Amino acid sequence: MLNELIFREYDVRGLADSDLNDTTVLLLGKAIGTFTRRKGGKTFTVGRDCRLSGPRIRTALVQGLLSTGLDVIDIGLVPTPLLYFSVFHLNADGGVQITGSHNPPEHNGFKICVGKTTIHGSDVQELKRLITTNDFETGNGTLKEADVKSSYAETIKKSVSKPLSLKVVIDSGNGTAGVVAPSLFRALGCEVIELLSEPDGSFPNHPPDPTVSES
Repeated sequence: MLNELIFREYDVRGLADSDLNDTTVLLLGKAIGTFTRRKGGKTFTVGRDCRLSGPRIRTALVQGLLSTGLDVIDIGLVPTPLLYFSVFHLNADGGVQITGSHNPPEHNGFKICVGKTTIHGSDVQELKRLITTNDFETGNGTLKEADVKSSYAETIKKSVSKPLSLKVVIDSGNGTAGVVAPSLFRALGCEVIELLSEPDGSFPNHPPDPTVSES
């Protein structure tokens, strides 16, 4: 049964194992694909954070997107900014990041771009309407993979005119930043001390919430 409370102002999110079960995520993929297709979109990028529910949710979401005729580019395990970067770099018609953001490990969610901007408000509610009325486009999209991490790093490096002679400590908190941030800051000339760079969706060391002082 669809929990309509997962449709928030700026994203879709809830408990991974109940609110975001395979059936709900499949329907959400169909709704996002339909919304995008009706805006004239053809290609969509998909990224995810390291939460343990991510691979399952990614599979169901992509299945739904493809079923609307949308072509999907899977960019894999990346921080949210790289999903936004991929939409521009790959000239896609939108994208979705599967991420629970700062919420506890048992949560997950979706940040959704259609065109070059994130949807919110009435557009998020339109996704719910498409699901509850079973109003979906149909088709057979294609799936391929792309690695945008090196392109992202090169783009950032080009924006820095001289090496950054800094000593920095990077605590990735076992989150997805660990796959990008340490190597990027070293490439910018920094001396980097790494803490908790290994992604672990159970977040064994501290919560993934920077607003919690104990973190």
